[in-house]
Amino acid sequence: MNKREKLITPKENAKVLLHSCCAPCSGEVIQAMVESGINLTIFFYNPNIHPKKEYEIRKDENVKYAKKLGIDFIDADYDVQNWFKRAKGLELEPERGKRCTMCFDMRFERTALFAYENGFEIITSSLGISRWKDMDQINQCGIKSASKYPGISYWTYNWRKNGGSSRMYEIAKDESFYKQEFCGCVYSLRDTNMWRALNGKSEIEIGKKYY
Repeated sequence: MNKREKLITPKENAKVLLHSCCAPCSGEVIQAMVESGINLTIFFYNPNIHPKKEYEIRKDENVKYAKKLGIDFIDADYDVQNWFKRAKGLELEPERGKRCTMCFDMRFERTALFAYENGFEIITSSLGISRWKDMDQINQCGIKSASKYPGISYWTYNWRKNGGSSRMYEIAKDESFYKQEFCGCVYSLRDTNMWRALNGKSEIEIGKKYY
């Protein structure tokens, strides 16, 4: 396993607001920052996650891990109806398509606003560590949202490199995190279950730990 490199934020000694999508994805990101002595706060704003039971499970996992490490955790509004309004007309978009761009924009806009109002200079996200995501798409959304507020920048660090992706899975196993089987929104759940049906697999059970 590759050793973590010493992380240096784009602005020296800057406070970092980490948008976290879930504990399995953010575990490595959080540990890497802590190991490098970075002052971070976790920001949980994911109105896309469906159903509410799934949302609460993912949030609770994140809260427990933050408490274990002594890291501040910001629990933002679920805001699910606003998400559905913004997703209207994008229901049939594929993974990594326009609906995902809208979703990243919405979450990063709120993250950037909170950062601006609360003395953070840098925002970043655990979303990019997943191999299922388009890192360029995520970074473009993050940069765009941060640019709306003076003094705020989006950190485009590649959390997958130097063994980051492998450590992400190891940490999730060691911590017995809930490992979700779909991205999060009702449309990704629909499409994942369609794929599973075509491949002779049972539908996803919300709350079940798949290991």
